[in-house]
Amino acid sequence: MLTDAQCKAAKPREAAYKLVDSAQLFLHVTPAGGRHWRMNYTFGKNAAGKPAQKTLTFGPYPALTLLAARAKRDEAKAMIRDGRDPAVEKKITAKTRAIEGGNTFEIIARRWFELRSPTWSTVHAADVLRSLETDVFSSIGDLPLGKIESPKVLELLNAIEQRGAIETAHRVRQRISDIFVYAISIGVAKTDPAASLGKALRKKPRAKKQPSVIDRIRDYDDQVKAVQTMLANCEAERCRAATKFALRLLALTAVRPNEIQNAAWVELEGLDGPEPVWRIPATRMKGNQDKKAEEDGDHVVPLSTHAVEVIQALRPLTGSFKLMFPSERHVHRPISENTLRALLIRAGYYQRHVPHGFRAAFSTIMNQHPDREEGDRAVIDLMLAHVPGNKVEGAYNRAAYMPRRREIAQAWGDLVAADLPDPVTHIGQPIRWADTSPKGPRNEIETTA
Repeated sequence: MLTDAQCKAAKPREAAYKLVDSAQLFLHVTPAGGRHWRMNYTFGKNAAGKPAQKTLTFGPYPALTLLAARAKRDEAKAMIRDGRDPAVEKKITAKTRAIEGGNTFEIIARRWFELRSPTWSTVHAADVLRSLETDVFSSIGDLPLGKIESPKVLELLNAIEQRGAIETAHRVRQRISDIFVYAISIGVAKTDPAASLGKALRKKPRAKKQPSVIDRIRDYDDQVKAVQTMLANCEAERCRAATKFALRLLALTAVRPNEIQNAAWVELEGLDGPEPVWRIPATRMKGNQDKKAEEDGDHVVPLSTHAVEVIQALRPLTGSFKLMFPSERHVHRPISENTLRALLIRAGYYQRHVPHGFRAAFSTIMNQHPDREEGDRAVIDLMLAHVPGNKVEGAYNRAAYMPRRREIAQAWGDLVAADLPDPVTHIGQPIRWADTSPKGPRNEIETTA
């Protein structure tokens, strides 16, 4: 049996070692000098059907004295005799205390979410909550914040990495870190165990360039022709008129695809006047929380006459709904992110052009336009919502350059929509290539009644 003098005299060595007391109790000494009371025991069966070997940790010496460690050992032995696993009992006790104190990771994480989510888009908020519920709560959700250390967080992040979701692992680490920063600020945590784990994760894969139909085309006129031909081919396909309108409006405005998907009628202004615009709320734009919450941070898109024609043609189809491009089956939901991609694929542009590729086409072509002016590159960046980091400068530029932005939008529309038919001609056309039913091909009016 150990004596207190032996415990005090225990010095670190190159490798961890243990000083044995009695009845499976021992003092574990680490190379760093840490001394912790532990007990080996068997409980239940392992996967091979043999008695499962387990280790229970009581606490550090000398904070936990030799006599106190023996008392905890005896308590654990009594639990084993009663058919209870002391490690499980310890976890249940810690969880109960944490719940009573309101400081388990899940409780604090949901408070953090309720505080932060009002500044996010609905889609982003749902993504954040889903990732926490799927990847985090099952691992550390019921643990008190003070019991969560870096190795435990790294374990769950590595599990995400192992399924190939490297970027997701980095995003989850950032969210866990944000939650701990919040917990520290309200006094329920002292450290952030996820703060430095980014370096322990595999590096994010380099983002792949979104393919655009103008890739590898160097001649300006050939680039313009490629975009014109692609739009004509897509509109020659049989599908819902609203889908064709969405693709054409995406091309004309060069916004991000998700901004078209979630476009709402209330965001349009001045369609009957000389300066029609589409005001996309800052909360729906790509960016961090500060940018989304920025006053006057809405992205204002000047609408060309061609864009207005598309919108006016669309109004009889979906004008009674909140969304401009609702799902065919659920009008309160937006069209799928794959709807426009599928149209491009059917038209023969698989891996040659994606919805996001219109942004590259717009930037490349308009930066070479014969009537371009000095400073147009910065204006085009603003039109793509590449806003300067300085808030004051960004707000000033958004307003100051609006006349030129409108001119560029009109010139772009004149190029890409030059030979396209009037949007109205697509309404009422068959939306399937083959329909053997007695009723014949479905048309757009039937689907939007």
